[in-house]
Amino acid sequence: MLKLYHTPISPNSRRVWIALLEKQIPFELVTLNLDGDQLQPDFIAISPFHHIPVLVDDDFSIVESLAILDYLEAKYPTPAMLPTDAKALATVRMVELVTVNELFPAMNPLTYRMLGIPTDDPQKLEQAEQRIHTVLKFFEGLLRSSTYFGGSPTITLAELVAGTVVPWMPALGVPLDNYPHLSAWCERLSAREAWQNTQVSMEEVEAFLKPRFQQLITAQQNH
Repeated sequence: MLKLYHTPISPNSRRVWIALLEKQIPFELVTLNLDGDQLQPDFIAISPFHHIPVLVDDDFSIVESLAILDYLEAKYPTPAMLPTDAKALATVRMVELVTVNELFPAMNPLTYRMLGIPTDDPQKLEQAEQRIHTVLKFFEGLLRSSTYFGGSPTITLAELVAGTVVPWMPALGVPLDNYPHLSAWCERLSAREAWQNTQVSMEEVEAFLKPRFQQLITAQQNH
């Protein structure tokens, strides 16, 4: 049986968790608290960068969530989550990579604000919001005439990646009111059982993130 090593509040972990549920693949969920258990020798043996998620299939370990998603799609192709049409495939890949490389990094300053942790750089906050709106406008355009990314009638890997990040925007102070197609897309995903079964509360997020962000600020100030 597959083993998924994960942390519930991690969007990177959650996208893999949802893929396993949507594809109805039997798996064992192994939860790490990231309070030192990720540095234990047994875990480093399967994840030398001590990151989550990690998927273990017998003696084969896969790190990096996008690689895990590709592995699951190749090994368990039903239901299909990657289109075969060239433009649709490119769209799905664009959404995945834009989420990882543009949207996700811009969330950090907004997360500080959400947690009530003061920062000394309001300009960085404004730049982050502008970067996020650029991504949201891009996604809104892609969904203008389709239910899911790439014109797919069913969810794709793009939904798994962006759909574990975009719905958090209002909590970060970025409402989706001006993005009606993206808002409707979020509602469709939130109604799915796999999303509901993997959803964490704001209280859980704050309890996990706040001490870690405060430690990070303290470490930066000490340098």
